[in-house]
Order: sequence, then structure tokens, then C-alpha cells
Amino acid sequence: MAELAWEVQYYAKISPQLGERFATVVERALAIATEFPDMGSPYKYGTRRVFPKRFPFSVVYLHRSDEILVLAIAPDDRKPGYWRSRMIRRR
Repeated sequence: MAELAWEVQYYAKISPQLGERFATVVERALAIATEFPDMGSPYKYGTRRVFPKRFPFSVVYLHRSDEILVLAIAPDDRKPGYWRSRMIRRR
């Protein structure tokens, strides 16, 4: 996902370890969403989200019967729902 790669690069410019840490916590959040999709907090437009620890982001996803569809690695300070058009394109 391009959004994740961009954010990892952003944090890696500050510190390589910080970039690695961000990637790791997002991967853990994705693993939780994959294994326990109903555990994510209900959010906008029928989506759910999980929160990577220690970073101001949420992983926004749709839970379908046998899969999750990640819509965004969303910074907390970005306009809520900016990723909504991705739902329409991926249905």
C-alpha cells in the first residue's frame, strides 16, 4: 500500500529505527484486524479501524465475509473519510 510506504519513509527520514518501528506497529495492527476483524472499532460508512500503538494513525478497513479490505493508513490529523472514494472503487 503506497500510503504505508510513504509514511514509513517519512519516519525513516527522522530516524531509520523510527521508520522500522512504525512499519512494525502497523503490521501488528493489520495482523489483529485480519485475525479478529470484529475487534476493530466501528467507524464511518460501515468500516472499522484499529490503532497502531504510539503513532497518531488508524488502519481503516472493511470486513467482508472472508477477508478484510484495508482502505487507509490514516493520519489522525487528516480529514476524516478522505479515503471514502477507495470504497467505491474496490466494491
